[in-house]
Amino acid sequence: MLEELKEAYGFIFEEELIQEINEVGVLKFAREGEIIMDISDYITSMPLLLEGAIKILREDKDGNELLLYFLERGDTCAITLSCCLGQTKSEVRAVAERDTSFVMVPVVKIEDWTAKYKSWRNFVFESYQSRLSEMLETIDTIAFLNMDQRLLRYLQDKAKINQSEELQVTHQQIAYDLNTSRVVISRLLKRLEMEGKILLQRNHIVVHDL
Repeated sequence: MLEELKEAYGFIFEEELIQEINEVGVLKFAREGEIIMDISDYITSMPLLLEGAIKILREDKDGNELLLYFLERGDTCAITLSCCLGQTKSEVRAVAERDTSFVMVPVVKIEDWTAKYKSWRNFVFESYQSRLSEMLETIDTIAFLNMDQRLLRYLQDKAKINQSEELQVTHQQIAYDLNTSRVVISRLLKRLEMEGKILLQRNHIVVHDL
């Protein structure tokens, strides 16, 4: 695990902090689509991503989901961090976007490292700022963009996160993430294809407009 930590976080953290993370952290793996953390779970540790990607979802009272943002290698989840420090239940669901490896760090160390390491403090503050900006962007997208624009941005973001213009995703999965119906998504995907922005193929979508 030490080498993976150095590769993902060596440019952010001091060598001593990397060593401490390696000693107290627990290495975890999640397959694509696996729920890593669910709503109402008690959070006792926070994730540091080594490989892969995680999507963070919010759920309404009717069980409808909305994608808030993605986490990539070198990231952590600010909402998880808040739950850790406040000792509260999770208000979001974390799902592996693709096969993912990450290190879970116990909450007691989060507080210790904030006082001990400047790099950790900066990382925590920057994580809050980044996730807040991404959530504000999600709000702006819902408030100001038409569904076809939201759909295209979603596909573009997903392609960048997965580092591939070819996405293996169903119309229903997209509908869940954007909190709309499969019929609407299928119709808009056809429109985007006619505009030359995507190519619809059996069981996958190719995103041209990146």
